[in-house]
Amino acid sequence: MKSFYLGVDVGSISTCFALVDEQGEVLRTRYERTQGRPVETIREGLLRLGEDLGPGFEPSAVGTTGSGRHLAAALVGADLVKNEITAHAVASIRSKPGVRTILEIGGQDSKIIIVRDEIVVDFAMNTICAAGTGSFLDHQAWRLGVPIEQFGDLALQAENPVNITGRCTVFAESDLIHKQQIGHTRENLIAGLCRALARNYLSGLAKDKEVASPTLFQGGVAANKGMVKAFEEELGFPVEIPEHFAVMGAVGAAYLAQAHEGPTAFHGFDLPARKVKLGSFVCDGCSNHCEIVEVRIDGAVAGRWGGRCPRWSYAPGEEGGQARRRPVTSHEEGKRERSS
Repeated sequence: MKSFYLGVDVGSISTCFALVDEQGEVLRTRYERTQGRPVETIREGLLRLGEDLGPGFEPSAVGTTGSGRHLAAALVGADLVKNEITAHAVASIRSKPGVRTILEIGGQDSKIIIVRDEIVVDFAMNTICAAGTGSFLDHQAWRLGVPIEQFGDLALQAENPVNITGRCTVFAESDLIHKQQIGHTRENLIAGLCRALARNYLSGLAKDKEVASPTLFQGGVAANKGMVKAFEEELGFPVEIPEHFAVMGAVGAAYLAQAHEGPTAFHGFDLPARKVKLGSFVCDGCSNHCEIVEVRIDGAVAGRWGGRCPRWSYAPGEEGGQARRRPVTSHEEGKRERSS
């Protein structure tokens, strides 16, 4: 039976799945809206993938990434957990050998990755301000009465894009409202917003970095033609959109899983039929009072994380490829059960 590998990327806005084979060909992908329900979204996504594949097919290894990578690892039974920078870089390099710059804008964060000779030499992430992210664009599309799917096409119709000032979402939105009230067309407003977001992204994340071609633009916002044009105008050269731009994190996690040796820890596609309990407790072992997150599947601990020390750590596929699993004494476990 042909081997294939599963990658799962869990973010605040989207949860993505990708299946790749031994040759690196992407076999299937799924893009789901997380909608504040990561556990349910992961379970439903696995169910759909299992239905697509049919009985008798299971991945040889599983990798997870994204802000919810530890939760995903515990739920699916990951063999490897990696950060978003590594996953996106690996997918981009495999997709475009020789890539030198990766622009990635997701639902709630954005990042830039500088690559030289297929090695990440620098990167920056913005996880604090929502300016330029998919959620901000969604909100402005709603304010302007435009379906987000039409946002890019309308931006390309602009004759005189307005100048939107402000590097913060609050100020940018205020200026957009002002320009709207004094009579600028919707097309010019949208194009001006795209330019402002591209300019702010480059002046913030790309500051003091050499943004060089070939450049890949990925993440959900890459579907916006107005943003693509805005980046090209600011950079002075074309940017490329990879085929699987919206799920590159999941694709990268699947590629990384190819390095796993031995049997997989994958729990199976039938996760929706199993009892999953997500909880937390505060460790009183020291003055840090860490809040430990715990996942149990059918009553058994599937993962724990959140501590500053490995006392309660039980993290499948931990960074670096090895799980840290420290046995917890019966006294500690009993104490945890009474406190939860």
